Amino acid sequence: MAVNDSVDPAGWLAKQIEQQDPDLLRSMVKTMAEALMSAEADSRCGAGYGERSSERTNSRNGYRTRDWDTRAGTVELAIPLRQGSYFPDWLLERRRRAEQALISVVATSYLLGVSTRRVDKLVEQLGITGISKSQVSQMAKTLDTQVEAFRTRTLDAGPYTFLWLDALTQKVREGGRIINVHVLVATAVNANGQREILGLEISSREDGAGWLSFLRGLVARGLSGVHLVISDAHAGLVDAIGACLPGASWQRCRTHYLRNLLTCVPKSAQPWVATLVRTIFDQDGPEAVLAQHQWVIDALATKYPAAADHLETSREDLLAFAAFPKEIWKQIWFNNPQERLNKEIRRRTDVVGIFPDRPAIIRLIGAVLSEQTDEWSEARRYMGVEVLAKARLKLIHGDTPTTHRLPDTLTA
Repeated sequence: MAVNDSVDPAGWLAKQIEQQDPDLLRSMVKTMAEALMSAEADSRCGAGYGERSSERTNSRNGYRTRDWDTRAGTVELAIPLRQGSYFPDWLLERRRRAEQALISVVATSYLLGVSTRRVDKLVEQLGITGISKSQVSQMAKTLDTQVEAFRTRTLDAGPYTFLWLDALTQKVREGGRIINVHVLVATAVNANGQREILGLEISSREDGAGWLSFLRGLVARGLSGVHLVISDAHAGLVDAIGACLPGASWQRCRTHYLRNLLTCVPKSAQPWVATLVRTIFDQDGPEAVLAQHQWVIDALATKYPAAADHLETSREDLLAFAAFPKEIWKQIWFNNPQERLNKEIRRRTDVVGIFPDRPAIIRLIGAVLSEQTDEWSEARRYMGVEVLAKARLKLIHGDTPTTHRLPDTLTA
């Protein structure tokens, strides 16, 4: 979404960001405020923190904490100390203006990939002068460091029995033109039953090579114990799963599959076919699921043979969930939880519209995903520990359903 030239971009961005997650904004404000204070203290000392310089006129000697009340919530700041005294005037004077300006700085740098000229101009609203381009860039690096630590952390909370994969498209400027890139996201349930976002990567294409590289990176960081991968039918994904996650099966998202299946029948018949297919998932056990799947195929075969063939070909991928305990079927037979996460991502990325570069995409989406993972870690379990153990035990014993047909008297 582009910003009208007649509208103040800083104020507009601040308003957009303020309406989003307050915890994320509060963290961003804290990071930027402390970076600004550190840069200002370095300027007054005549040299950077820990830097040896003949131009140094003072030195730093620790920090003191102070609460700063903002509309994004109370922020605990670490104010740098020096010989003598130091306190940022903008924390005391023109507090409302200072807060608005700081949020503008955060929003602009965070969402637009950090233009040093733009940030430097906005910082002047706080009454701070003399911030160099290198110091402004350092503020961005602080945010990038936090996101990078999240993206590259060791995955040590496994086994990750269930893994959801999805991709969403974002626009970015590269080589003087606007192109689409694919943001690959992996979410899993860890050994404690909590949902956890495992990784984020940008790929020029959503193909087998992109997924293969992404999954290899996750495995290198510690991804293990995956029994089922849930996703849409992304190109090359099944081959990548076989190469990187041996022993894992693939569950094709039932929601996306149904949309694909309905293209095989006339529009007038789509409601009836959709209702028929949904009965497959209303069964009480794996044998009943397989039997109903075959019954639906037989029901479609005469009138809509293309749909019947489509459904029969997709049997293994669509019914992979039936090999696991019934208590978690509703959580593993589609990719809807990942879709809800994508909506949360797009709620923020739509503010930007077109990203200036790929690092800006990583910075924004990575921070959103990091915040979401923190929230999930404090929320109730997505799956019980007992049912996860039951799911793993069920597969170890090879307790998987077998395909069979109902008697002709029942399918007639």
